[in-house]
Amino acid sequence: MSKEMKKKKTPAQEQQNIKTKSKKDSASKNSAKSRKGNKPSDKKTSVNNKTTKKATDKKPKSQQKNKYAKYSKVVPPMRSDKPVKISFLGGINEVGKNMTCYEYNKSKLIVDCGLAFPESEQLGVDFVIPDFTFVEKNVDLIKGILITHGHEDHIGALCYLLKKINVPVYATLLTAGLIKGKLSEHSLDHDVTINIVKAGDEITLGDFRVEFIKVNHSIPDAVALAIKTASGTIIQTGDFKIDTCPIDGGIINLSRFAELGNEGVLCLLSDSTNAEQPGYAQSESTVGATFKNLFNDAGDKRIIIATFASNIHRVQQIIDISARTGRKVALSGRSLENVVSIAADLGYMNIPDGTLISIDEIKNYSDDRLVIVTTGSQGEPMSALSRMASGNHRKVSVGYNDCVIISAKPIPGNEKTVFKVINDLLKLGARVIYEKMYDVHVSGHACQEELKLMLSLVKPKYFIPVHGEQKHLRYHGRLAESIGIDPHNIIIADNGYEVSVSEKNIAISGTVASGKVYVDGYGVGDVGTRVMKERLHLGQDGIIIIAATIDGASGELLSGPEVVSKGFVYVKEAELLMNEAVALSMSVIDSFPPYSFDINQMNTKLRDSISRLMYERTKRSPMILPILMEV
Repeated sequence: MSKEMKKKKTPAQEQQNIKTKSKKDSASKNSAKSRKGNKPSDKKTSVNNKTTKKATDKKPKSQQKNKYAKYSKVVPPMRSDKPVKISFLGGINEVGKNMTCYEYNKSKLIVDCGLAFPESEQLGVDFVIPDFTFVEKNVDLIKGILITHGHEDHIGALCYLLKKINVPVYATLLTAGLIKGKLSEHSLDHDVTINIVKAGDEITLGDFRVEFIKVNHSIPDAVALAIKTASGTIIQTGDFKIDTCPIDGGIINLSRFAELGNEGVLCLLSDSTNAEQPGYAQSESTVGATFKNLFNDAGDKRIIIATFASNIHRVQQIIDISARTGRKVALSGRSLENVVSIAADLGYMNIPDGTLISIDEIKNYSDDRLVIVTTGSQGEPMSALSRMASGNHRKVSVGYNDCVIISAKPIPGNEKTVFKVINDLLKLGARVIYEKMYDVHVSGHACQEELKLMLSLVKPKYFIPVHGEQKHLRYHGRLAESIGIDPHNIIIADNGYEVSVSEKNIAISGTVASGKVYVDGYGVGDVGTRVMKERLHLGQDGIIIIAATIDGASGELLSGPEVVSKGFVYVKEAELLMNEAVALSMSVIDSFPPYSFDINQMNTKLRDSISRLMYERTKRSPMILPILMEV
């Protein structure tokens, strides 16, 4: 660790150093007396004496080297051949849901616990979290949860995990503040221990030592992790970029990565999000310059800006420019309001007095004096921007005198929903500016040259690209090969893989329980794969319900059958088809012999017969739901 990162010692620590020095001097004298007249075997015993070894460990590195040179029998401790096991519970072959578990000896660590936004076919789902089965089974070995930064894809599932296990969490100040806000919403704020760390700190958790290293990202207080064991050091970068002029002034600690690289890094796990993008990621400060020009161009129009709620640096720049141009800023979106409030309270944002107003106050100001910052940059259906675009927002009506800036890039899979919102806003008459038109967004993730620089500084023996889809991981693997890493030392993993890494080799050594757990309202995990298939089936083909009442003893049809169609065909426009379905249903029920029938078999035959009829007539396969009531 570099000198500037070392903590100032407390008086108690200084006193302990004095005691240690006294013991060390005494041990040194005893060792010298022993060496003076003893045989070589005695010399060996003296040098390996526990007191002397303890004193040696307390010395600075420079003195240790001199001692080794003087007494050739003393050698630095050898590395262990025991493998470190890395299990991926999320974040591989996907963007989001990041969660990794490390195991060494009898200790386990968890790094990040994030969520993912649902895909288009995951109808009704609010978001997706990792499967915690593996973690729950090993809870007694888990020493802590380490969080790299405060984005939803890294902290969004944490509350759901902490409802199942109670282990300490380690995070930087802003990240901890955002986590505490979520814990409060889940009524967990008094049950969980949050330990606040800062870049440069090193902590011991079981058989691990973990160092936190400053990195740049699109949110303050992001860190990488150097996870140290007797078998070697593993670095997980978290999300990072190399920003030489960041908004908060804190530059990524490249020198520390280089120092660790010189000391020897066993394995590197690195952010792959922008592995396809050549060159370098632009600085966040470039967005501020673009905003300044757009504010001037807007004239007397009202400005509406959509961005990620957690992009504090961007919101700060919007507030700064608004204050300079005499505009008031209103926030729309609960998550945005919460993040700004926490960041301001913790000193990560500076909001000039009188600049921020509530969304209810916008009616008191003319358009040329207003800026509305809103959530919904990814086209989320219930977000503030989507409600504005559809004309359903209670406070904001978009029109010809609005300039809407979408200051974000669509997450892979969200492109259609984002462009739908853009088109809807254009139909309302607004001028819409988005990422491809101007520099209104820069990525928080490293591009190819930055990724290669990280690899070159760290010089890992083994490499595992993480945080990205398959194409991102493969590109990142090729980048590693281009700077000289042996392709046999590169692992392209997947969720559920357990990778074992030691000085001797790296290999996929097994699998662990992993998967997707759907969160739908208050329900967590009660919407499974079967339910999702049924929702997709209903959404694509609709449903036909056949209701009838039969005699429970004889099986005789007492009333019905009645056929109801929902999402398939409109009954009044398909009377012939519905009549055919009714006649076929009666025929199926009557086909069972009196006083000798099975209600389950009747249901199955009815479902199969109506399904065949509908496919023959329409080439479509709606869901068939027979409801037979016995009386």
